[in-house]
Amino acid sequence: MANRDLNRDEMLAALDWYRAVGVDIAVREEPVDRFAASAIAPARTQRTVPPPGLPQQVPASPPPAAPVVTTSDADPETARELAAKAQTLDALRDTLEAFEGCGLKLRATNLVFADGNPQADIMLVGEAPGRDEDLQGKPFVGRSGQLLDRMLGAIGLDRTTVYIANTVPWRPPGNRTPAPSEVAVCLPFLYRQIELVAPKVLVALGGASASTLFETNTGITRLRGQWRDLTINGHTMRAVATLHPAYLLRQPAAKKLAWQDLLAVQAELEASSP
Repeated sequence: MANRDLNRDEMLAALDWYRAVGVDIAVREEPVDRFAASAIAPARTQRTVPPPGLPQQVPASPPPAAPVVTTSDADPETARELAAKAQTLDALRDTLEAFEGCGLKLRATNLVFADGNPQADIMLVGEAPGRDEDLQGKPFVGRSGQLLDRMLGAIGLDRTTVYIANTVPWRPPGNRTPAPSEVAVCLPFLYRQIELVAPKVLVALGGASASTLFETNTGITRLRGQWRDLTINGHTMRAVATLHPAYLLRQPAAKKLAWQDLLAVQAELEASSP
């Protein structure tokens, strides 16, 4: 099929796709060898001396360079101070909406704060929003979210009886893994969120969430299913890790392990109920 010029709608769709996968700079058709370019000495500028009696021309000053805008993540201590001031979940959400200390916010479409029931006995925490979550402003609404809904339904739960959040509330470009600095600056807000919800049971969805919340480098396949008492900001709850729904979509055979974890979650909730 011969190449043809794209119309306006097609060009906008292409740009939207590039943005969704994290492309934010333009490159040439051919690669540029920057090492070879830097090895070439700059050509010596020759100055023309005017004949005697003629005024010398002063070269015009080059225009000032445009300021370079750099983005760095704020000090986590600043985030802790801001999070601690929020007395309600709504106030915490407003604080995050106004927070400019995480570079992820610059490229995200929406803040993905939470979904579900803030009075729920169980809270689930994933890693970071994906494309669908970024567009809708809610966690776990894509394919993995649909599987999570079915998993919850299998033990008699739904989004009216659970509370769902992520370790990072903004989508990383191209769905990359959040950088340690990004996680560190967002973590105080998640801790405050957990403290305000005060769940009886906390479930870490996937290795990244478990590693962050449990402060461990143990892999998720070894960590899953192991219950512990977890204290965050003075609130103590029962906590466990299980496999992320996105992983289960790639590895359907692992669903039997997730089912074991779900049954254990159901039993823990029943034991904690009065």
